Amino acid sequence: METGTRTTKLNFINYGLRVVGLAVIGWALCLPVPVWAGEGAADGGANGDANGDANGDIARLLDDGEVSLSFRYRFEGVDQDGFSADAEASTVRSRLSLQSGEYRGVDFLVEVDDVRELGPDNFNAGAGNTPDRTAYPVVADPEGSELNQAYVDYQGHDDWTLRVGRQRINLDNQRFVGGVGWRQNEQTFDAVSLAYAGERVTGFYAWVDDVRRIFGEDVPAGSHDQDGTHLLNLSGDLPGVGRLAGYYYLVDNENDSSFSTSTLGARLTGRQEIAEKTELRYELEYAYQSDAGDNPDDYNTDYGKLGLGLARGHYDLGVGWELLGGDADALGYEAFRTPLATLHAFNGWADAFLSTPAAGLDDRYVEFKATRGRYLAQARYHDFSAEDGGGSLGEELDLRVGCKVDDRLRVDLFYADFDGDAGLADRSKFWAMLQLAL
Repeated sequence: METGTRTTKLNFINYGLRVVGLAVIGWALCLPVPVWAGEGAADGGANGDANGDANGDIARLLDDGEVSLSFRYRFEGVDQDGFSADAEASTVRSRLSLQSGEYRGVDFLVEVDDVRELGPDNFNAGAGNTPDRTAYPVVADPEGSELNQAYVDYQGHDDWTLRVGRQRINLDNQRFVGGVGWRQNEQTFDAVSLAYAGERVTGFYAWVDDVRRIFGEDVPAGSHDQDGTHLLNLSGDLPGVGRLAGYYYLVDNENDSSFSTSTLGARLTGRQEIAEKTELRYELEYAYQSDAGDNPDDYNTDYGKLGLGLARGHYDLGVGWELLGGDADALGYEAFRTPLATLHAFNGWADAFLSTPAAGLDDRYVEFKATRGRYLAQARYHDFSAEDGGGSLGEELDLRVGCKVDDRLRVDLFYADFDGDAGLADRSKFWAMLQLAL
């Protein structure tokens, strides 16, 4: 009974979002023809055919639209302690996008993704997608076709954009809100958002109804219904210092109440030239988090990050320190959590810490990147320990080499090796990836 009720509610919400989107289009199309449309549009042209001009303007929605097609092939191999066999996942994602033209400040985008296994399929796609493959480590790239994005934009003023529908939301460095673009099936949001892009100040607010997660729509974990999730992010330039962002993210998750959180924070980033062709880059961030909604854990904890780097010519060397708070002695789970984040980009590519350990996480790392023409090489070393108690959790080495063959084709190789402590399983992962845009 509960599943049927939830399905009915989700269908109602999806239909509701579509109705709202159509209402926005209809409202915009019924607006008086604006002055900036020109005299011909305002008075119907020389022949006074206002309807004809309007129809011509509406036709621009498709006539001025763009269709794009891209493919991303990836082989991922995983050798992880505790599993009787290694994972081998060969998948290709096809993405078809239609971006419309604009009429009276209105445009729309429709984007469809399809993920298919192509060759070796010895892997567990996660979240119950492949129940017959639990002998293999998880590679969270399930097969399936999905509507990745489908939204309507209304830009009534040069600096403001209202967006209604399924959309990608990437805020700051995606540490708290992101699209998980690394996985073949992207995370997107059924939401209403309002964005302001001024010359020195930007702002973003979204009311989120549903999070379409990377596990796909064929399993319950692929869609998380929200009961009042609000995302607010404001940022502005500090002359001579950098860019300061402040944010408040209230997540109220109906499907997994442990994800319900209230997070308030600030982030400062900047670059300063300290010598000829040499820049110092820096980032400083702090956030405070507590439980929200029906979260069974009554807690509050902190997040902090400090990063410094030197960039000179083709080379970039940096160090960083990231802390996610926890309590090893708590009766419940009282660690800092980031349920909407692009997690793969942080705390090592081996994905050993997709969930923060109960005792928190202290991640200290050093990284190096070199670019030369079309080529890129990157290395990062992590030293992990518990934030509460300081016990070692392991170390990891991440490596990458890549080549941008031309404007349409890119090839990359990745490797991650995690050596775990405190009962965390050792694992190594290898990726070969090819991206083609047509």
